[in-house]
Amino acid sequence: MLNTSSIIVELEGARKSSHLTQAELAQRSGVNRMTVGRIEAGFDPRLSTVQELARAMGMEIMLVPRDLRAEVEGFVRSGGKLVAQPPGVGAPRSVVDLIEIGKPAGA
Repeated sequence: MLNTSSIIVELEGARKSSHLTQAELAQRSGVNRMTVGRIEAGFDPRLSTVQELARAMGMEIMLVPRDLRAEVEGFVRSGGKLVAQPPGVGAPRSVVDLIEIGKPAGA
């Protein structure tokens, strides 16, 4: 069965932007290279396989209510900046910066 899921498109884009080949992603994730190719070609994968591919690239899959998708995407793409947050030196720290501050050293 063919699948044109946006999550597959996003995973393929993340793989390419990370300059990983399908074989390298397969090796990192413990998935067969042919499986990676079939998924990117549109064949419907198992959720567990998609999770392993995402994790191998340092990503997690998250369910978001449809009504909040645009806001969540905007937040993530902004690097955790709050809506209408002023840029520059005097700007408050982003949420991402605050999370990084709270992490233990070396995490």
